[in-house]
Amino acid sequence: MVRDLSARVGGRTITAVAAPFTGTVRYPEFPEFAQRVSGRTITSIRRRGKYAIFELDSGDALIIHRGMTGSVLLRSHGAPMEPYVRLIFQLDDGTELRFDDARKFGKALVMQSDGSERSMPWSRMGPEPLSTDFTEHDLATTLGRRTAPIKSLLLNQEIVAGLGNIYVDESLFRAHIHPLRRAGTLSPREITHLYGAIREVLGSAVDSRGTTFSSYRDIEGRQGTFQNTLSVFRRNQEPCPACGTPIERIVVGGRGTHFCPACQV
Repeated sequence: MVRDLSARVGGRTITAVAAPFTGTVRYPEFPEFAQRVSGRTITSIRRRGKYAIFELDSGDALIIHRGMTGSVLLRSHGAPMEPYVRLIFQLDDGTELRFDDARKFGKALVMQSDGSERSMPWSRMGPEPLSTDFTEHDLATTLGRRTAPIKSLLLNQEIVAGLGNIYVDESLFRAHIHPLRRAGTLSPREITHLYGAIREVLGSAVDSRGTTFSSYRDIEGRQGTFQNTLSVFRRNQEPCPACGTPIERIVVGGRGTHFCPACQV
């Protein structure tokens, strides 16, 4: 999403903002939010964890988190409106960004980008898994002190930023690690495999433009395709692609978890 937005709306000016559902704006109150965003030029767009960060020429950052069902769509002004649009940003080239979010878990904020106004939402996040800040040594050190199940820890954004349920299940499968394994019991070899699997899975998912089961769309409204290559996630009782054993589903930390009982130990 951020790569597409950078190419399409970087350098554009936001001319107006509308909020069919003002509850999506979490900070500040919508009138101030609209005032601070309107008339500002988007100088760059980046990502931290699951947050898209639009740097504005005022020194503010417009921050959007998609939640569970949100999509940021680029549309021509006047194009038919999607059913769950919560925010609309009109741009100076006649296009508009629409935040479509059926379940209303997404959020938008605007604040000083240097963190002087208030703490950034990602201030306690761990390293980005596709960056050089994420190292095998640091992962081993962090997990070596923990007794919680590895699945729960990988979902903890303070351990690794941006890993979601789908990608944790797929990474653990590639690394041959059971989701209930206590993190501190992983061997150095298993840590190596897990580190590589996380980066491989996320890289493939980005190349496939995301995973769409129901609501996710890219900025043009197209589905992702990574769901077509999943090995275990949502494949309960289907044969494991490696050994043929039926995939099992359990709940770990309140999240549905899929794994192969033969391949993952």
